[in-house]
Amino acid sequence: MVARVVIAGTASGVGKTTLTVGLATALRRRGLRVAMFKCGPDYLDPGYHARAAGAPCHNLDGWMMGRDAVLATFAHAARGADVALVEGVMGLFDGASPVGDDGSTAQIAKWLHAPVLLACDASGMARSLAALAQGFARFDPELNVAGVICNRVGSDAHVQLLRRALRQPPVLGGLQVHPELAFPERHLGLRTAEPDALPDAVFDGWGQRVEAGVDVQAVLDLARSAPALPVVAERTARAPGERCRIGIAFDQAFHFYYEDNLRRLAQLGARLVRFSPIEDARLPEVDGLYLGGGYPELHAQALSANAAMRAAIATFAARGGPIYAECGGLMYLGTSIRTVDGATHAMAGVVPARLRMHDRLQALGYVEVETRAASVLGAPGLRFRGHQFRYSELELHGPVDNAYSVRKRRGGDSFAEGYLQGNVLASYVHAHWASNPLVAEGFVETCAASAGATR
Repeated sequence: MVARVVIAGTASGVGKTTLTVGLATALRRRGLRVAMFKCGPDYLDPGYHARAAGAPCHNLDGWMMGRDAVLATFAHAARGADVALVEGVMGLFDGASPVGDDGSTAQIAKWLHAPVLLACDASGMARSLAALAQGFARFDPELNVAGVICNRVGSDAHVQLLRRALRQPPVLGGLQVHPELAFPERHLGLRTAEPDALPDAVFDGWGQRVEAGVDVQAVLDLARSAPALPVVAERTARAPGERCRIGIAFDQAFHFYYEDNLRRLAQLGARLVRFSPIEDARLPEVDGLYLGGGYPELHAQALSANAAMRAAIATFAARGGPIYAECGGLMYLGTSIRTVDGATHAMAGVVPARLRMHDRLQALGYVEVETRAASVLGAPGLRFRGHQFRYSELELHGPVDNAYSVRKRRGGDSFAEGYLQGNVLASYVHAHWASNPLVAEGFVETCAASAGATR
């Protein structure tokens, strides 16, 4: 049995990530091994969680993954941990549907049979906290809202006032505002949690604040009260040995990956080899490439300046090397990126597309994909789910086939996407392969079939 607690919010922006990071840091200081999870499709918060826990963070998304995949992923990633922390998405009951649990934190908490720790913004609040917290606790009888943490409190006296106002569920502590420890933000939300952008002192600072302001032992007791979970078998096959080597673009520009996707590739026999399109002059010896999302626009000058790597990737593609790219990876494979300051930077030139950044979102939300052509992912007819979140738009300036038919979660007509050039497949969609394990299997099969041919 894995001790576990879901850290949910009354809304977005109430301090869930700060609380989760602080709790993970405080628990590690007690010598505990902490497994980290994030509800929803978020690509940024997991980086903070991984830094705090010293271990990868896995996404748990009800709509993209489904119940069995959520339970199997949780069981695998929590194995050997002393406690699992699951940060929610938006408010506790917010998700893919305004009238149901689908894609919400509440759905994940119920599937995991996990107690919920409710985080709220208590600034300017006293007795009203009771109405707020009790409303959340009673809204769904199947949920166990077992404790409340009050963020942005004014003082210790304010916390005592809130405890008197709310007896049940109990207030387990409060955190004051500390501007010097604030996580930096940019247009996609939080900045990435790389050490050069966010020093260890910030994580240590929040760990100290949580130790001082939150009853950590009570939170741990809540987590340990969770019952045993049913055993769910994984659908992904396991390979007995190494079948191929897949290069994973990973640096300041590319680091948005669902950890579960990478795990599936490894289980299928792919050896994952990280490389940096910014720093490295040449590709490692690999049979395929996976270029994930990230911030290529913020590092466009450095990416462009590394002409050797751009040429190496173009050569790899021209020789028929399998390449799968998502969002930022698609941008890098294009001809150029025009940043918001009007500067244009040359990219790899594999896909005949010019990318242009905007200061407003161009697409946001869940999507469902059906492949309509053979690709590095396998035969046509595959269906899987994913998410889009982008500020760029794409302008094609040459012939390219579309491998995808994409439909938004909230309805509307489907549209053609998935840019196909030989053995290259690039898309704005961040796919979660738990929605269809055949996708990961298809990519590994393609890479294994080309093993050694492009080295």
